[in-house]
Amino acid sequence: MTNEGLFRLADSDAARAAAERLFRAVRDELRPQLPASAEIRHVGATAIPGCLTKGDLDVVVRVARADFADADERLARLFARNEGSTRTDAFSAFADATRAPHLGVQLTVQGGALDLFRLFADALRSDPALVERYNALKLAHQNKPMAPYRAAKDAFIASVLNTRLPGP
Repeated sequence: MTNEGLFRLADSDAARAAAERLFRAVRDELRPQLPASAEIRHVGATAIPGCLTKGDLDVVVRVARADFADADERLARLFARNEGSTRTDAFSAFADATRAPHLGVQLTVQGGALDLFRLFADALRSDPALVERYNALKLAHQNKPMAPYRAAKDAFIASVLNTRLPGP
């Protein structure tokens, strides 16, 4: 994300290849440093076949509740905290803009309230029509300010999760 002002799509095939290479390197770097309960997953648009992307890499690290504080401390030694993101006792976010592509790491408690990244990625992987709708949203925001794109994206994700998650 070299320009935070405008939403810009990258060449999806090249971005996906670069993100997959970086994901493998990051996964291999993190695995020995995290608790045994850690599950490391590539979850962003670059992980979804056919999905348009800005070209960044999103990784979710899911850990058992008992391991969250330790994993959070370890990740904080490796990456800068994403200060613009939510931080709770079950979720924190990190970023590394020095990596190519830009890297975002989300740490979540397995089964916690914000353990949603894998669910959204799985929904996209299983439903090509959903990917088409997501791509249409992205194309509608191409070369436009980032804030409205983020709001539309958040609403889209919420609608997908609301229809796919079991009710109370």
